[in-house]
Amino acid sequence: MTQEIDAIGLLCPLPVLKLRKRLQPLAAGDRILLIADDPAAIVDVPHFCNESGHWLVASEEKDGALTFLVEKRA
Repeated sequence: MTQEIDAIGLLCPLPVLKLRKRLQPLAAGDRILLIADDPAAIVDVPHFCNESGHWLVASEEKDGALTFLVEKRA
């Protein structure tokens, strides 16, 4: 299951807070695609994943938008 969060226009720490909130009820293995344009997200999202034990599957920057595919771990 993959969900999407549109965090365009939101500044730190809101993209990560939205990601954390949406990950909580998911089952292990579910994924969320986070789309953000806050430059701080390029540091914040990988740090959040590392600290919380979730897997950052992929990240990409395209046309000023950052996308992060995050998989929930147990």
